[in-house]
Amino acid sequence: MKRTNDGGARRIVVISTGGTIASRWQGTGYAADASGNDVLATAPLPEGVTVEVVDLFNVNSSRMTAAHQLALLRTVHETLADPGVDGIVITHGTDTLEETAFFLDLHHTDARPVVLTGAQRPFGTGDGDGPGNLYDALQVASSVSDLGVLVVFDGRVHAARGTVKTQTLAADAFSDPSAERLGRVGFSRVDIERQPERPAPLPLPAAAEKADPENPGAVPLPRVAIVTHHSDGDPFLLNAAVGAGADGIVLVATGAGNATPEIAAAVADAVARGVLVAVTTRVPAGPLAEIYTGGGAVDLVAAGALLTGTLRAAQARIAVLATLLAEGGSGAGDPAHSTALLRRLLDGPVRAEPALATGGSRSASAVAARA
Repeated sequence: MKRTNDGGARRIVVISTGGTIASRWQGTGYAADASGNDVLATAPLPEGVTVEVVDLFNVNSSRMTAAHQLALLRTVHETLADPGVDGIVITHGTDTLEETAFFLDLHHTDARPVVLTGAQRPFGTGDGDGPGNLYDALQVASSVSDLGVLVVFDGRVHAARGTVKTQTLAADAFSDPSAERLGRVGFSRVDIERQPERPAPLPLPAAAEKADPENPGAVPLPRVAIVTHHSDGDPFLLNAAVGAGADGIVLVATGAGNATPEIAAAVADAVARGVLVAVTTRVPAGPLAEIYTGGGAVDLVAAGALLTGTLRAAQARIAVLATLLAEGGSGAGDPAHSTALLRRLLDGPVRAEPALATGGSRSASAVAARA
């Protein structure tokens, strides 16, 4: 379906957060320091679009914290409280853009678009991709509605959910390895090819009201760790995460969600201590599925973990973080309710019926009822 600006005036707010699109040479390397107005000045504006700039913070996105993301979420909600605003564009570093986009999307209740973009080449370079990406993002933000939070990059429109950085340096930096793009933008038109699937959005968490990136300890926030399984893998790092006070853990398993019996036992112990555990995979594409025992996904789910569908580690961690924030933060909330909420945010079957199954298999609803 084609979406175009009908020619009416559109008021877009650009929230600047740093990243490569705002990075200049510092003598030994690049770092974010250009203002939002400096970045905006590099790009032409689509016809009929007026822009206001908010300089929220200016960091390389590898330094992004939950406090930054909560402050950004608060700013998005405050901006959309103005009915005269037609959409938001957020300039952001590419390293953690997928995490911020998904975090915002899980809390996005408005029909108006929020579009994240950035650059793979630094500010002010002759072959920079930032100006084109910013123009495209403004075009999308002034043209669409009811699509949630979007990522616009290199002429492509992506849903926040499932979209990850798949190229370290190439201009076409983002894709969803398990799904098609949402649409494309170019030549003053936006073509949307499918509707994104999104769970019912969460309300603004209480922590967003006081989150301060300059003082991240001002508000106690949940600790969510990522632990990766590999050959020779053992429970040591998972147990260390629990010992360090993790409220949630994302286990990056092998294959369709497999580890070892020892790790499955450690997962059961963590869940018994009230830790929320999700299982994703280090494989780039495809869903997780309960196929194998012997420490595989069958045993991990029996231990109390939830499979993340097609969400990979960084976004699975955001789903766990959002669940814990919704439940009141570190150490709060009812474990059963938290598990049910996380399952909803993961927005997929707890298990996929395995093509390799030769015996009877339990249905997703049966597993859900047991958990």
